Amino acid sequence: MASLTFWGGVGTVTGSKYLIDSGASRVLVDCGLFQGHRELRERNWQDPPFDPAEIDAVLITHAHIDHTGYLPRLVAQGFEGPVYCSRGTGDLLKILLPDAARLQEEEADYRNRHNLSRHAPALPLYTEDDARETLKRIQPRPNTGEMSEVAKGVSAGFRVAGHILGSSLVLVEVEGAGDDGKGRRVLFSGDLGHYDQPIIRDPEPPPACDYMLVESTYGDRLHDREDPKVALARIINETAERGGVVLIPAFAIGRTQEMIYLIRELEDEKKIPILPVRVDSPMAAAATQVYSNRKEEQDEDYASILRQQRHPLRTHSMLTTSSRDESRKLNEERGARVIVSASGMLTGGRVLHHAQRFLPDEKSTIVFVGYQAAGTVGRRILDGEREVSIFKHPIRVRARVERIGGFSAHADWKEVLRWLEKMPAPPRLSFTTHGEPEAAEAMAEHIRESYGWKVQVPQYGEKVELS
Repeated sequence: MASLTFWGGVGTVTGSKYLIDSGASRVLVDCGLFQGHRELRERNWQDPPFDPAEIDAVLITHAHIDHTGYLPRLVAQGFEGPVYCSRGTGDLLKILLPDAARLQEEEADYRNRHNLSRHAPALPLYTEDDARETLKRIQPRPNTGEMSEVAKGVSAGFRVAGHILGSSLVLVEVEGAGDDGKGRRVLFSGDLGHYDQPIIRDPEPPPACDYMLVESTYGDRLHDREDPKVALARIINETAERGGVVLIPAFAIGRTQEMIYLIRELEDEKKIPILPVRVDSPMAAAATQVYSNRKEEQDEDYASILRQQRHPLRTHSMLTTSSRDESRKLNEERGARVIVSASGMLTGGRVLHHAQRFLPDEKSTIVFVGYQAAGTVGRRILDGEREVSIFKHPIRVRARVERIGGFSAHADWKEVLRWLEKMPAPPRLSFTTHGEPEAAEAMAEHIRESYGWKVQVPQYGEKVELS
């Protein structure tokens, strides 16, 4: 009997891992890192609840670390199969996985040098060698919906999900599954895109399926109605007048490109002064080049700027950093400026060093432009805590704290319903995933009320027969 087991992305917005066992093969959909509360992060260091050597293939919905960041660990523990994803995701993984490994090695080194670890010595979760070995397994597929075999008796197809470049709806067909032996189709929404966002196309309609996993990150809320571009202009102008720094923690893939795109637009429209813009992430700089190259997913506005022989992803005074020394020098600069740095939830990376420097500065502003998971430093600041711990040092929060909700690359609950409207027929059973418990329950209820479908909120480790 074919089955689906939930080993991540349930009860939380991180750690996405869904295991399909067809009886003839085992396929893992997404392979993400857990982030947020310590008990979640510690799952990354525990042995996985399945044998990596017995996984025949991995399918990836998109490149974000909470969907891919466990891949090198899986390979180090014995996984030897192929990793299937869209072409855009494949391009981004070549950047993301080595960079994620490098950041882990840098952080372990920093903790060892400053005696900040409970373990001696502090170790990275995986190394750059593990990441490079993982990249050998990447097998890109077109984001056109075309189905192809990925393991014995299991086929999959990828469609544009509109979240970031390469993000995909993944349809999996399990041959011979079901009580009638006719096979079953399982649709994974991955992270579903926010409609009408810059740069990339809107999500494609969902194909017919028997079972559906739909994200619920914003299942209990709607995006702010304030125009995010107007809000960004206001924040930059107010902070520039004070001579402060606008610090934007942003995912290196997706959100950073959107920030650059809109700052460039505001400069062109003379709605903000031309300030130094510093993008402190080698991964973000490389990802920006991938966004420029993958024309098949660009929306019409982006393409029209390219036709004018202008660069949509470059402001008038922009500098990207590559080395740690260049990153440190950013904190020595003076005057009003904008720093965009990963990670988006202040869970690691170079942005933590900038946060140490500028959170105590009353002239500066920290701007959250994406979801902040429970337990992260970003969430604690957003919830109003006036002191947070960074690298085990207490840091006072005197900077202004702003949140611009309209920048989310996730669909809110009304947009999820808008997407589901186009489903050809009701699934036998749907699951709300990738949401904190209240959001997942709320999204399930919205779907029940709107469409009368059968919806469940799965739990960690829950196994469902594909009957």
